[in-house]
Amino acid sequence: MIWAQLLAYVTGTVNQELLLRNEYLAAENRILKAQIKGRLLLSQEEKVTLAEIAHRLGRKALEEVARAAQPDTILGWYRKLIGKKFDGSRFRQRVGRPRIAEEIERLVVRMTKENPSWGYDRMVRALANLGYRLSDQTVGNLLRRHNLSPRVVKKLEQLEMVVPRQN
Repeated sequence: MIWAQLLAYVTGTVNQELLLRNEYLAAENRILKAQIKGRLLLSQEEKVTLAEIAHRLGRKALEEVARAAQPDTILGWYRKLIGKKFDGSRFRQRVGRPRIAEEIERLVVRMTKENPSWGYDRMVRALANLGYRLSDQTVGNLLRRHNLSPRVVKKLEQLEMVVPRQN
């Protein structure tokens, strides 16, 4: 029986001390907030910290102590935090086939400029000789991405031959 009374006394004392600390901190926050002019700007980390504590505290208690922002705002920060955490974006994969490597893309563009008379099929065979397997459609897509085609390059070279460059 003595242990139960002693335990009740100790927990009551600790509880009373915590209540006094909370009351002091709430009063101090009110005073400091009154001295700040305008809005209080918080970093994202500060918002996350307040939101996590506010969620555990609950709306009723938060309405009594919240000074940095309105309780609804702080709980909104928590909802966004949870939404980001469970949105699944880390596990999403890109749709479609993977892009062609930059090295191969540069090679196709260079080959097109150096050999304007080659069509897509000829270019595919030349790339196969170098050990790269691409389809003629892929070569066409790469050249379109760079606003090139064998015909356009050939026309540009013919124009350069007809119209001399002025330096």
